[in-house]
Amino acid sequence: MVSSDKQETRSRILRAVWTLMEGNRGQGARMSDIAKAAGISRQALYLHFDNRADLLVATTRYMDEVQGVEDLLRPSREATTGAERLREFVSAMGAHFPNVQGMARALLAIKDTDKEAQAAWNERMGAIREGCAAAIEMLADEGELPEVWSVETATALFWSMLSFETWDQLTTRSGWDHAQYTKEMQALAMRSFVKSC
Repeated sequence: MVSSDKQETRSRILRAVWTLMEGNRGQGARMSDIAKAAGISRQALYLHFDNRADLLVATTRYMDEVQGVEDLLRPSREATTGAERLREFVSAMGAHFPNVQGMARALLAIKDTDKEAQAAWNERMGAIREGCAAAIEMLADEGELPEVWSVETATALFWSMLSFETWDQLTTRSGWDHAQYTKEMQALAMRSFVKSC
């Protein structure tokens, strides 16, 4: 069992990383910067996290916990049809991305030159891919996935459609609001991947 002091220190560290990453677009988030922001020594930081990659992944998971991602995903996971699961997963991602846009942009800005940021980004994108695959596999099991698609190809395309970069392009650069993003992406996903639509 983790002591309450240790848990509080861990939470303070994760909040510090979150703030630093969002505030500086990923810059100035070295282990020494994080320790200073959390009010602990660098050595104490390593008692909680073995390396920066683990720390960045833990921060993204902490953000999910604080922002209630499990509650967002529940309707998709409890869906009784593939079409419902597809619609609900699009809705969940549309609600989730605004909450993590600062961290996502920070990881994107540095991931090509920062292997720890790349590891955290890949872990997050892998989780989204799993959600896409679950919906596509359910459609395939029901015989609702159009014959033009293999499960792998449909999953890859759906995953690309639901990428943070696509959300950012449509909302930030094209001016779509949450309702329009959700409506249009659900319609596109349904037309693309549900045979009966």
